[in-house]
Amino acid sequence: MIQFDVPAVVPADPQANISDLLAERVKATPERPLFAVPEGDGWRDITGAQFQSQVVALAKGLVAAGVEPGDKVAFIARTTYDWTLVDFAIFFAGAVMVPIYETSSAAQISWILADSGAVAVIAESAEHAGRVAEVRAELPLVRSVWQMHSGDLDALVAQGKDVTDEEIERRRNLAVGADIATLIYTSGSTGRPKGCVLTHSNFVELARNSAVALSEVVQTPGASTLLFITTAHVFARFISILNVHAGVKTGHQPDTKQLLPALGSFQPTFLLAVPRVFEKVYNSAEQKAEAGGKGKIFRAAAHAAIEHSALLQDGKKIPLGLRLKFRLFDRLVYSKLRAAMGGRVTYAVSGSAPLGERLGHFFHSLGVVILEGYGLTETTAPATVNLATKSKIGTVGPALPGVSVRLADDGEIEVRGINVFKEYWRNPEATAAAFDGDWFKTGDIGSFDAEGFLKITGRKKEIIVTAGGKNVAPAALEDPIRANPIVGQVVVVGDQKPFISALITLDPEMLPTWLANNGLPGDMSLADAAKNEKVRAEVQRAVDNANTTVSRAESIRKFTILPSEWTEASGHLTPKMSIKRHTIVNDFAAEIDEIYSAPVNTTNVSIP
Repeated sequence: MIQFDVPAVVPADPQANISDLLAERVKATPERPLFAVPEGDGWRDITGAQFQSQVVALAKGLVAAGVEPGDKVAFIARTTYDWTLVDFAIFFAGAVMVPIYETSSAAQISWILADSGAVAVIAESAEHAGRVAEVRAELPLVRSVWQMHSGDLDALVAQGKDVTDEEIERRRNLAVGADIATLIYTSGSTGRPKGCVLTHSNFVELARNSAVALSEVVQTPGASTLLFITTAHVFARFISILNVHAGVKTGHQPDTKQLLPALGSFQPTFLLAVPRVFEKVYNSAEQKAEAGGKGKIFRAAAHAAIEHSALLQDGKKIPLGLRLKFRLFDRLVYSKLRAAMGGRVTYAVSGSAPLGERLGHFFHSLGVVILEGYGLTETTAPATVNLATKSKIGTVGPALPGVSVRLADDGEIEVRGINVFKEYWRNPEATAAAFDGDWFKTGDIGSFDAEGFLKITGRKKEIIVTAGGKNVAPAALEDPIRANPIVGQVVVVGDQKPFISALITLDPEMLPTWLANNGLPGDMSLADAAKNEKVRAEVQRAVDNANTTVSRAESIRKFTILPSEWTEASGHLTPKMSIKRHTIVNDFAAEIDEIYSAPVNTTNVSIP
């Protein structure tokens, strides 16, 4: 059994809770901007002292409205400044937040509210509140539903004006490290969501230790970030809390279609994103260059960038010809992409799915070091992460301080330490099944290099065993195919089948540009595109490229392009855009059967 332990670098404080992180930050730098909110064409700073004042005022309103210490308060909203304001107000009132994804259905909301025992709900919009209203009759414990857009937060602040500062100070100090801080429900890719009990210590100790490990990212003068991934997910939630602790200025942009203009005006120093965002940036730039007749230049620049970064990482000398090409492409291509991201981005933290070495090396040559990390809701987000001082593209880095990671005999990654959750809410059977002693069994398969850098190779439950007995990790094939600009999602299948095949959807955002660049009507429907020879040839190219990374027994022999896309609304993606593999395999069983009903005489199949 291979094991790596990294000791904590900050002494543990069992009495501390998350509210202490804000109190300490304000005491140290009260006038430092902790947030910025959109105002006109720019941004207006909010200092730590101003933020804390707003937090206390809202906490008083929650107290006046009857929220008691330990009560569960649900929150459904987009990623905005108000998200973190509400989060800390709930902490200061001594209560426990239950975040709900803004895209959750009424049925999902009903389950989370009932299972958690929430007594109140804060909803951002009338639409969010409407979904709560649909199931309100099923939820006798819910006493109050407040709607932000109708002014209910301002009304709460007014209602709490007679609550004393001393009462809020008393309440915010009630919780100690071992107490529940938040109840986050898993995204439910493999069934009904389970509530993860994350403690105050999980966040406090992980934030304090991560701030040291990532000091070059979060503790440099003027550090700032623009959050756009959902704060209901533990990844962005943890970064929000880490930023308060470290004094990072945070902006928010919930509409990803407005992301580029927001990056240009906010000018963050680091980003938090999932691999799909980096793929979109790359693919959009490539298709834009193609449309302008500069596709060859972009591809040559990308090739040079990847080669240059790989040589640097391996400590090898850069040949003169490559150095000259790199300088030229830096002026023609890389500088423009840097400017599009605001011009100041130096680091990007990537999680949720494997990034891939190609994109890692490409962005590294742009001057953006992507620090890929790994974690789950159950590990309060990061368990491992590449460091600014030492990173290896293609890995998810070493364990963070205070965290231990080991590989079981079958390669399953197991984690213990300051970040590991307490239990699944009201589910002792699931809790017992998730642990081996004090080691949390992640369900992911990985490997270590000699220095303890972890590489993720797949999900244990997703390993496909072909009829010939070959074990295949789907992610190794899916990730490179998904990197193609016209591919939306991929699911590799073949369990107990004679060969490996794939279901593929097209990306409706990127497809029109690609079609126009290739002499086809840009308004072609997904159904027509799925049958188009040029489109199928492009997908075939992506599949062939993925197949070069595996043995013939593991390669994709057939694929089907579906005439529709998988979305969260269709029930095939989780809120963080992960595929619901079991649901897809069940819903598209007929298409899978068709793939295996005929001999292997072609590598691509279209469904009419």
